[in-house]
Amino acid sequence: MKEFDLVVIGAGPGGYVAALKAAKLGASVAVVENKQTGGTCLNRGCIPTKNMLHSSSLYHEINTGGVAGVTAEGVNFNIDAVLEHNKEISTKLSAGIESMFKSAHIELLHGQGTITAPGQVKVTGEQGEEMISGKKILVATGSVPARPPIPGLDQEGVLTSDEILASAGRHFNSIVIIGGGVIGVEFATFFNDIGCKVTVLEGLDRLLPIIDKELGQNLGMILKKRGVEMALNAMVKSVVKTENGLQVNYEQKGTAGSVQGEVVLCAIGRKPYFAGTFAPELQPTTERGRLVVDANFQTSIPSVYAVGDVSSAIQLAHVASAQGTACVEAMFGKGSQMDLNLVPSCIYVRPEIASVGITDVKAKEDGIPVKVGKGLLGANARNLIVNGDRSFMKLVAHAETGVLLGAHLMCEHATEMICELSQAIANKLTVKQLMIAMRPHPTFTETLSEALNDLCAKLG
Repeated sequence: MKEFDLVVIGAGPGGYVAALKAAKLGASVAVVENKQTGGTCLNRGCIPTKNMLHSSSLYHEINTGGVAGVTAEGVNFNIDAVLEHNKEISTKLSAGIESMFKSAHIELLHGQGTITAPGQVKVTGEQGEEMISGKKILVATGSVPARPPIPGLDQEGVLTSDEILASAGRHFNSIVIIGGGVIGVEFATFFNDIGCKVTVLEGLDRLLPIIDKELGQNLGMILKKRGVEMALNAMVKSVVKTENGLQVNYEQKGTAGSVQGEVVLCAIGRKPYFAGTFAPELQPTTERGRLVVDANFQTSIPSVYAVGDVSSAIQLAHVASAQGTACVEAMFGKGSQMDLNLVPSCIYVRPEIASVGITDVKAKEDGIPVKVGKGLLGANARNLIVNGDRSFMKLVAHAETGVLLGAHLMCEHATEMICELSQAIANKLTVKQLMIAMRPHPTFTETLSEALNDLCAKLG
């Protein structure tokens, strides 16, 4: 039986980052993966969807380029080519991870990893079964799309995000998206860009309900302006097949409603996945479907740890990677300097949305005195050049100390600019300290100075 210091089950962002970190610390490492290296994010999630959004945005830009003096005729959107490019990108990145494994002397085993006892993993693959041992075992098996028990939601034509990404050659005429969260609004943007009729049904009172209220409300107005139909406070009751496709029946504030679509996308989120990871006689403690872990990411089973979507309430690739690093550092006695509570959220709609830290609403609920500063991009030169939609930056600072506590951006390149503000919050910088920096002209980030000035005036 091969013996390792660490056996990682799952080669997604949490697993492969943890494996590489452990190898760097001198540990012998094996990684067990039953699908493609890179996990959901690289193969069926953030990377392919961002590629699709890049393609659809380019198509939209070409078709609306008249304002910039650019016109084109006979422009086509080839969904087959886009999905083929998805595969090319994923294959290249996956191969890169495997190359790093080889360089770090990490053994990659293809197959289903099952923990049969503390310290023992059975790997079942095309070559049969193999038993390996690990002083420590890390579970990083990720998540899968959730599908609630709504009548008709399991029939043909009702797709998950995974299935949409695998639907090579399909250019739908109309789609109903159940869920106005991150997955829902990104796919709504994509399909709207390429000329598909889009309807979004969201059970709460706004899109993106888990982030700053103004961001979701503003996105709703922008999507409506582009022709996306939506029903908020809409609880889906059933999906039925008709002559014209699929009919989604819902209830909105006590009133029945329905909408038709060629296909339906179930985008209500993802659920932790660890089927087959534990032997029947070795079941860890779970809560709400997630593996329960302690402060060092250890499960209820000795020397078995878990990171990422399988155990975390925040299902983001960069969270999984950060947890993987912190977990390995704890395993091998290295102190972590990462703040796992400061999580930036990035949403790749148009304009982009990025958020980090506390909102003013949450601060009020928690009894934290705050002031809010805003900067609008209506007069921002770069935003006017690109003919950008209504955009803004919103900053939240402690009312007494002036320390930045939250940043919520909706503008071009927001997902890049949020890094500066994450660093500021992590290092407890004040608004006055952030104002010292000179921001170049013309840039989108000039509006950040306006938001800081507004906030500084309110702080006094």
